[in-house]
Amino acid sequence: MDFIRDLRNWRSLRWKIALLVAVCCCAVALTVGRLVHSSTLERSMNDGGAKAVESLSRALEDYERDGTPPPGLHLTPGALPDELLHRLRTGPDASGGYVTWYDGDDPGDHPSMWAATTYRGEPVAVETDMTSDLLTRRALDRHMWKYSLLTLGVAVPLAALAAELPHRRLRRVARTARRIAAGDLTARTGAGGRGGDEITDISATVDSMADSLHQRLLTEQRFTADVAHELRTPLMGLVTASGLLPEGEATDLVQDRVHVLRTLVEDLLEISRLDAGAERADVRRVPLAEAVAESLSRTGLETPLTEEDAASVETDPRRLDRIVTNLVINAHRHGRHPVTVTVTGATVTVRDHGPGFPAELLTDGPQRFRTGTPERGRGHGLGLTIALGQARVIGASLSFANAPEGGAVATLRLPPSA
Repeated sequence: MDFIRDLRNWRSLRWKIALLVAVCCCAVALTVGRLVHSSTLERSMNDGGAKAVESLSRALEDYERDGTPPPGLHLTPGALPDELLHRLRTGPDASGGYVTWYDGDDPGDHPSMWAATTYRGEPVAVETDMTSDLLTRRALDRHMWKYSLLTLGVAVPLAALAAELPHRRLRRVARTARRIAAGDLTARTGAGGRGGDEITDISATVDSMADSLHQRLLTEQRFTADVAHELRTPLMGLVTASGLLPEGEATDLVQDRVHVLRTLVEDLLEISRLDAGAERADVRRVPLAEAVAESLSRTGLETPLTEEDAASVETDPRRLDRIVTNLVINAHRHGRHPVTVTVTGATVTVRDHGPGFPAELLTDGPQRFRTGTPERGRGHGLGLTIALGQARVIGASLSFANAPEGGAVATLRLPPSA
């Protein structure tokens, strides 16, 4: 299918190369054909003129010897073309020479070469038939056109076939680059050191870029995991110490900040596990509407639930709860009321009526520590990142969009039940 689609793409490199070869072949054929035609015509005129002059010279010798004009010798000026007479009056006749004129404008394909001179004060001329010469030139032109078209018909497909190899290599590089852009940093072109041309350099550069990105991502994941683990020990001390403080407004403030810090560290640890691919789903059959309703009740937030032919799905209920909870909390925190949840079949939709998702999130997906537009409030950008990672673990798809009439819409599509 990819090959057929590429064949239909007239802007592809294959057809551009074939078009360039066709243009070059046509230019060469026209140039060579023009030169051959001009040189052949010039030689024909020279040979025809020499032949006509020789015929006139022999005819005058016979006329001088026999006293009677031989056949083909024109002695009356009225029988001569006007152009020939004009040339004879203004040409080299003053020095006793000959003039020639090619009469190629006659009707019918029977041109003539005229040779004239002045004999005893009167113009005399002979006419030499050039029909065979004309037919020879036309046959040569036809052969040149025929073989030029034949060469073009062979060269263009060969050029397209020759362009297929670099075209295929470029397609492989493009596919690899798209996979890397989609997040698959293990994708490689596999070109190695073969070829030694520009495409090989591009392939090596793409592979090197993927290696660099992969290494930087692993470093970031290790750093996130190390920071989260290192923070757990002092954080547990803070939690214990804050619980021993006497009741009061200051104690409530400290406990609230400690709770926020604890949530942040737990989120970082969860993200590090998701990035490392260490999470595994514990799949069992779950009534989707009931599971979503329990998740909404645990958030403690007023969120209406609408059911439309809700199905039972095979999924990990703990991770499903994590996804739904993060989506609902994010909608309440960054959007505006009312926040609604709809369960349709195996799909869960969470919608708010706020300013909607920022354009960067719709384009690149949720990013950690990127809170989006100021009007959607503050945050660490971890909730949607965790929801997206957990969705991948359970084999679901999570998409983000903005409703036409306003508001952010998050749609979780669970895999169909076996």
